[in-house]
Amino acid sequence: MNPDLPPSLDQLRGLHLPAEAGGTQGAVMLAIALGFTAALALGLLRHLATRRRASVRRAALAELAAAGALPPEQRRVAQARLLRRLARTLQGDAVADRQGAAWGVALDRLFATSFFTTGPGRTFTEGLYQRGTPDPGPVDAELARLFARIGA
Repeated sequence: MNPDLPPSLDQLRGLHLPAEAGGTQGAVMLAIALGFTAALALGLLRHLATRRRASVRRAALAELAAAGALPPEQRRVAQARLLRRLARTLQGDAVADRQGAAWGVALDRLFATSFFTTGPGRTFTEGLYQRGTPDPGPVDAELARLFARIGA
């Protein structure tokens, strides 16, 4: 017995730390934290991409509505320019620079449709600048429907 210690403290045992576990608990916690951080970053990126596409959709629909007030020939030209800008924004210059049938295929791929290769949308690939091109009635409504699906 130690005469310097009070009697109650003399009965205490020394502190014994557990044996080293090899650091596996720390590695597991780090893996969990990294997984959570990666999931959070992925969610943020998906959210930003969705917001960007929704913004593009709103702008395209507004511009399409403004083009609807133009005379038929000018309206088709404005719609064609809008389609080029939209393709450039969403898929890049290589897609937007295509001509003829390749342009129709690119538009169909962009909008997941066959409107531009087999439907009335061919006016944007075949006969846009020809005089006397008839004004296909369903084109305006179909373009509005297709634009509304961007990013949806």
